[in-house]
Amino acid sequence: MKKIIVPIDFSSHSEYALKTAAKLAKKFNAEVLALHMLEMSDIMLTASDGLQNEKTVFFYKLAQKKFKSFLKQDFLKDIKVTPLVKHFRVFSEVNDVAIQQKADIIIMGSHGTSGVKQYFVGSNTERVVRNAEVPVLVVKQELSNINFDVVAFACDFSEEAITSYLNAKQLFHKIGSKMYLVHVNLPNTHFKSTLEIERKVVNFFTKADGNLDKMADVCYVADYTVEDGLLNCANNIGSDIIGIPTHGRKGLSHFFEGSIGEDVANHATLPVITFKI
Repeated sequence: MKKIIVPIDFSSHSEYALKTAAKLAKKFNAEVLALHMLEMSDIMLTASDGLQNEKTVFFYKLAQKKFKSFLKQDFLKDIKVTPLVKHFRVFSEVNDVAIQQKADIIIMGSHGTSGVKQYFVGSNTERVVRNAEVPVLVVKQELSNINFDVVAFACDFSEEAITSYLNAKQLFHKIGSKMYLVHVNLPNTHFKSTLEIERKVVNFFTKADGNLDKMADVCYVADYTVEDGLLNCANNIGSDIIGIPTHGRKGLSHFFEGSIGEDVANHATLPVITFKI
């Protein structure tokens, strides 16, 4: 982990994300890229009128000044912090910055069920998750540590989930975490017998690792929704973080159809990290 992107909107929640990034940066000797999205209209950015240009420059300079002040934090001492001010209109472009900068992870602050203010309004957090090529860590409160000793990683044990599983495994191995794979068995048409699930699990680990030892780290949960099953299991095993695989631009994977991935991120008090399939 060499580069960490943190979108900043000057809220307390983006400060929580920045503090989390600082802890990870110290642990891995990484650089923090503090990204502020200066949301300006196309008219403001392209207008030829002299007054409009002056307004554009004024708001840009104002954001830079406020941004510089926001980054004067004691917890950033001895950490390489690179401020970036971009005049994008939507947060989907965060992924473009991540690719350009070859970032390893994006860390975002979110209000969760209480709604997201300013640049995190509505589905912007989900939009970043859906577009991100790199893992996205969503935090809702200040974290006392980033040990993440126990991880609850949602998995449907499909072959397309192998990539996200391996990426998560690699990251949490470096952090020193114990990762449990959680399968939520749903009623009705989604229901599978224990034998059917175990066959999928064997096939999954055979193709992913060539090693069935990890089967001991699988948790089977029966519940009415994936969200409830995952959150209840995470609580039961004392998880410090929840991992979710996503399809990115293609939508959420299998039992993460619809808004389940977003619901987990919104309702979980724990930090949530997503990995693209």
